[in-house]
Amino acid sequence: MKQLLKIILIGALLGSVGSSVLMADIKKGQKAYLKTFKSKFKMNGTKFATLHTQDEWKELFKNKGEGFKKEFIKNYPKSEKTLLKKNIWKKLQDVKDFAIEYANDSGNIPSCG
Repeated sequence: MKQLLKIILIGALLGSVGSSVLMADIKKGQKAYLKTFKSKFKMNGTKFATLHTQDEWKELFKNKGEGFKKEFIKNYPKSEKTLLKKNIWKKLQDVKDFAIEYANDSGNIPSCG
């Protein structure tokens, strides 16, 4: 019985740590969007995230975000220089987590402007 309780507690602890790590990426993505892209895309984080469904965001971010880059450079030419930077993928991975978490079919609403 004590062993089962230990296993349950360890599982709960690992689950909470895992969800905290995931939330950290979402928060980092929100900050990255607001800092790097909000002024270029001329929309707040909520409007940005709800441009697509979760599956559409996942598709756009495949192949190091090539679909995302293509779509947003086409629609927001001022973002081209930023989106073509060599090291942008690290930041885009966090933006991806944010966009998927708050996509128009997620039911979640970010607390950002």
